Amino acid sequence: MIQAHDLPRLLHASSGRPLTLEQHEQAFPIGQRPGGLFEELEASGLTGRGGAAFPTSRKVRLLREQRNHHKFVVVNAMEGEPAAHKDQLLLSTNPHLVLDGAEYLASMIGAKNVAVAVARDNPSVVNHVTRALHERERRHRRGPKFELHTPPWRYVAGEESALVHWLDDNESLPQYRPQRPSILRIGHSPVLVDNAETCANVGLIGRYGAQWFRSLGTEQSPGTTLVSVTGAVARPSVLEVPLGERVRSILAAAGADLQPRALIMGGYGSGWLDGRHVDVPYTSQDLAPLGASVGAGIIVVLARDGCGIVETHRIVRWMANESARQCGPCAFGLPAMADDLGHLAHATRDASAALQRLMERAGLIEGRGACRHPDGVVRFVRSALAVFGEDFEAHRQGAACAGAHSRRHYATVPSLEREEELIWE
Repeated sequence: MIQAHDLPRLLHASSGRPLTLEQHEQAFPIGQRPGGLFEELEASGLTGRGGAAFPTSRKVRLLREQRNHHKFVVVNAMEGEPAAHKDQLLLSTNPHLVLDGAEYLASMIGAKNVAVAVARDNPSVVNHVTRALHERERRHRRGPKFELHTPPWRYVAGEESALVHWLDDNESLPQYRPQRPSILRIGHSPVLVDNAETCANVGLIGRYGAQWFRSLGTEQSPGTTLVSVTGAVARPSVLEVPLGERVRSILAAAGADLQPRALIMGGYGSGWLDGRHVDVPYTSQDLAPLGASVGAGIIVVLARDGCGIVETHRIVRWMANESARQCGPCAFGLPAMADDLGHLAHATRDASAALQRLMERAGLIEGRGACRHPDGVVRFVRSALAVFGEDFEAHRQGAACAGAHSRRHYATVPSLEREEELIWE
């Protein structure tokens, strides 16, 4: 079982109220870092906690190689996933740890400006960050200039290229990037984007070094990570866990059923995990063979009496509504997939044909979008087809499972009142 006292890291000294700068410096005193800042970051093996799990030091190295003298660091705290709450918790308890990490990143790449992006729809977090920035300004500290930006919340607005596009011209549109990593720019200035949790970990590594960071986690996945656990749980929670912890232990800490029907792992662009696999270690390396990943640090629990097809339909319909609608796969393909799933969820007369169309559309949509949003939806649908294969076959034949008729919903998405009014014939 996870013990809170074993994890004096990201959530250390969290009291439910944001730490002042003085309290933060008392709780996280500067330690002895064996080597240089970039060398310690590289040795730490830290990977991004926003979903892609890209090595943070490789992103930093790429920006260090840019000769442009005007560079930006962007702290992405948009938290577009509806089931994610970790950035909100971090910035509501210790915003200064996140800002420390952004300052360290700026010093490593030679950036003079740091943009902190928080969705304007979350005014309490905006206020916490505003106060923290004012505290740091009053210290007259040398370093980069911090600015708070508040884009409107949308799922795609948290995608890093869409966020940089908004910072550049106030439009949240993901950019086509055939190769990654690629350099994003504000004007002509190269940009390093990291999410809030990644920045907080950089803040810890800057204080205590790589060896300390690696004292928890696994060789391939070092450190701890924050996990938002929601759905059919007694206590929706944000937990700090060492990477490599068994999924069963994470569920137990949130008061979830230890024999769930299935789990959404990583977010809506990741996939379903069959509930039989709760003893898998919580790392992307261990989850990958099962078609899942740590992703954005999200676990949504589907109870034993839930219907995975109904939940998949609800999420795909929501994801279709959240697209940027700048290309055909998003504008037309995703709503069509949602419609097919609706026929299957309600076991209509068209369910058999809908299943065939669904599989065909997945092949047509994948890899053809202007960004990775449609690919994420296709991946999510394919994972549902794999995990709930028997249920799909029963629904196709017109025999919906008992969970399909329940008014309870276990997967966390914003309210979809209009969907509940649809009549499926």
